[in-house]
Amino acid sequence: MSKNPVPETAPPKLSESGMTHRQVMQSLTGLLMGMFVSILAGTVVSTSLPVIVSDLKGDQTSYTWVVTATLLATTISTPIWGKLADLANRKLLLQLSLLVFVIASAIAGFSQDTNMLITMRVFQGLGAGGLTALTQIVMADIISPRERGKYMGLFGAVMALGTVGGPLIGGFITDAINWRWNFFIALPFAAIAIILIQKTLHLPAQAKRKVSIDYAGIVLLAAGVSLLLIWVSLAGKDFEWVSATSAWMVGGAVVALVAFVIVEFKASEPIIPLTMFKNRTFTLSVIASISVGVSMFGTSVFLAQYMQLARGANATQSGLMTIPMMAGLLIISTIAGAMISKKGKWKAIMVIGSVLQLVGLYLLSTIHYDTNFVLVSVYMFLLGAGLGMVMQNLVLIVQNAVTPAEIGVASSGIAFFRSLGGTIGVSVLGALMATKVADLMAGKSAELGAAIAALGEKGKGIGAALASGNIPSVHTLPDSVRIIIESSYGDAVAYVFMVATPLSLLTILAIAFMPNLALSNQTRQQREESDAAAEAQQVVESAEQNLVEVSEASIAATPRTDGDLDPARR
Repeated sequence: MSKNPVPETAPPKLSESGMTHRQVMQSLTGLLMGMFVSILAGTVVSTSLPVIVSDLKGDQTSYTWVVTATLLATTISTPIWGKLADLANRKLLLQLSLLVFVIASAIAGFSQDTNMLITMRVFQGLGAGGLTALTQIVMADIISPRERGKYMGLFGAVMALGTVGGPLIGGFITDAINWRWNFFIALPFAAIAIILIQKTLHLPAQAKRKVSIDYAGIVLLAAGVSLLLIWVSLAGKDFEWVSATSAWMVGGAVVALVAFVIVEFKASEPIIPLTMFKNRTFTLSVIASISVGVSMFGTSVFLAQYMQLARGANATQSGLMTIPMMAGLLIISTIAGAMISKKGKWKAIMVIGSVLQLVGLYLLSTIHYDTNFVLVSVYMFLLGAGLGMVMQNLVLIVQNAVTPAEIGVASSGIAFFRSLGGTIGVSVLGALMATKVADLMAGKSAELGAAIAALGEKGKGIGAALASGNIPSVHTLPDSVRIIIESSYGDAVAYVFMVATPLSLLTILAIAFMPNLALSNQTRQQREESDAAAEAQQVVESAEQNLVEVSEASIAATPRTDGDLDPARR
């Protein structure tokens, strides 16, 4: 018999959360697929929107609201999903939000006008709100903040993949088949995601407790935010900025939001607990998230218009032309996440990212319709890199700074304010762009009129289409007219970026003043157990201290004899 010991297989390396890397990746498979589906279904139409809105006879306001409707619904529903995640089965909620999202996407593919499309985009936003909030919350359940950096990089990579692949797929489908198929492309991926989540996602059991939903807060928040956005979209077009209608809408929004704040102070389970703002990290992250939302959503919307309306690209070319920004997001977010996990340091990386965000936006504000595309690509890459270093990590540091019981509502709160920034940003910037395009076109009316007149009979149809206010298919126009339209839209998009640039200063300041807290090595459940043990130990120590104090008081109160007082008589 051999005396040599039988070699033992080395046990798999456990992460600090007690799970192997393989177990973590299995749990995240369905989560990443669900996130990919939501991003793909949203971005696949981004390069096609000018074609879609033109085909459905929509104008610049319709274009803006096709985007804003989804962002608005996402914004309002995100904190609601976050609160439900603290009260109910997160796995079931994740599957439900995914189901709502893809059904709405499929119905949107049958839209007959922009009103139907916008309605379905609202339901898409409701599902996206759940996916936005729940993916971050579930990560906190199974991965510690220290480890979460590299997985946040993975999420950033999936986000960039969906963001890059979506416009390319959407552009190809639009040019080769029909734009309606853009809304059906996510269905098979969604089915796979729902199955994977069911089979691979295993979450710690939650303690059962009575659920209380803040219905009044939901209604008031939705009413206040919606009124403000509708006012921004319609003012200056359907009524004057300074008018009785404006006063009623703004006044109504202010009343609703003030009432919302009052209700949140009194609600037993508020949608957005206002006490969270006592946490300095959370408050500063909210400020940074609003600015990031404007940069992320605003640039993606208006860059698509720039490529197609200022550079004459078709849908496929437009998708290809936005790759530099998404490449910056993909590459740098992955690198930044790995560095944060390895070193446990986040602040320097995020400050650098916020500076890159500012620089990228400023440089994009200098572009024209004929700017060298190599320069435009560099500007987009810098902006993407900045967003990749900041966006996902804002959620990470907030989850690290709050108590385990607050992780759900804190995560959804950051996502809420990021979506709110994007929603308001797209609405306001869209309104400014529509006004700017109209002003620029008015300034070139004589030149445009001469170019149209020179086309004879063909020019009459083009003139009628432009007069209707509908967004034109620029790449189909004759060169003499196309250059005038391209220059107007190019300068208008640059103007939009110029307006958005100062907001990035808020991101820099907010991150610079955040407390530089060390990242925890514990998952949410481990933190709850650790906090419970510490609390129990504190109770025991307090009881022991009280017992000692009672004993000392009892001894002090006991009557002493003269012998006790005179040592010589003992």
